[in-house]
Amino acid sequence: MSTATLSRLGGKADFPGLAGGWHYLDSAATAQKPQVVIDAVSRALGTDYATVHRGVYARSAEMTLAFEAAREKVAALIGGQSAELVFTRGATEAINLVAYVYPAKGRVLLSGLEHHSNIVPWQLAGWQIDVCPLTADGRIDLDAAEAMLTPEHTIVAFAHVSNVLGSILDVPRAVELAHRVGAKILLDGCQAAARLPVDVAALGCDFYAFSAHKLYGPTGIGALWGRAELLDAMPPWQGGGAMIDRVTFAATTYAPAPQRFEAGTPAIVEAIGFGAAADYVRSIGLEAIHNHEAALVAALREQLRRRNDVTLFGPEESAGIVSFALEGVHPHDLGTILDEANGDFGRVAIRAGHHCAQPLMDHLGVAATARASFGIYSDESDLAALIAGIERTRRIFG
Repeated sequence: MSTATLSRLGGKADFPGLAGGWHYLDSAATAQKPQVVIDAVSRALGTDYATVHRGVYARSAEMTLAFEAAREKVAALIGGQSAELVFTRGATEAINLVAYVYPAKGRVLLSGLEHHSNIVPWQLAGWQIDVCPLTADGRIDLDAAEAMLTPEHTIVAFAHVSNVLGSILDVPRAVELAHRVGAKILLDGCQAAARLPVDVAALGCDFYAFSAHKLYGPTGIGALWGRAELLDAMPPWQGGGAMIDRVTFAATTYAPAPQRFEAGTPAIVEAIGFGAAADYVRSIGLEAIHNHEAALVAALREQLRRRNDVTLFGPEESAGIVSFALEGVHPHDLGTILDEANGDFGRVAIRAGHHCAQPLMDHLGVAATARASFGIYSDESDLAALIAGIERTRRIFG
């Protein structure tokens, strides 16, 4: 899909945060919010606001319906059922939930490109960790995974899309390899859910974790999708109100999933914003979004490849993300200069650093990279501004 066609469906005009010619290329960190999401959050926090699941008055009942409708929308976005979707504070909490309460702890197979949020929880929860290496172009090496996996592995936890390299996991093969040895597979879908069509039933995975804020929704909320039989077999994650059936001082029984894992007053407003974001993305179509971002990735990589002072990282075909290094310039310096007024092009926002993926930086042999990442609102003007900013940086550094 061309940028012009996509703009008719949902371009920069939908996003008030992009007013003033700001070239935002940090969507992998957090996406800008469309006005429809802002409006939904405003209504939920204002004229529609009430608690959920507890009140007997009409507005509480209406808000409860809206809250559960949001769960259905978010679940449908990834091809799941609402009874299989747990609202969490984010993908990080979703992974922590599985790491801590999955009843069959053993060995977990991770990969060398994982975000810290898919490394540290397993360490803290006491899992024995094995690390699958990467291919030369920065993909998870599933041939190596096949050789490494044993019946001692009870979980495989891989990123669906790398937050640094944009490399896309061959999910069907990864699922088959995990299941072959009796392991379950959790996918970190933070970067994929906003960029690729996802159907958890078709993919065959067992758990899928993702966040709202990378999906054009609010911060502070995410989701864990899990197979119903697996969620039913898992004990509560935290204790408190809403997750109970019957409480006495002698013993407590618990609500079924997903409520079992949602202790306390939920993020009501954020959930409704999450549902609005899911509606917005579905109205455009994830296939269209992926094609749009893939075209921008190809165009940017081609322009950067023409320079003899840029190192590109990751595969040629990536999902909306391009990481690179400018020779002789620390990524933090590049990011700072890009954020300054740049002639006729305006300010450019990229990510610079280790991207919460320090083991991957070690693998790449660098301390940090510069990362440009795209969204629905990205277009060729953003690429032009980035290239102009790189040229300006080169002139400054010589």
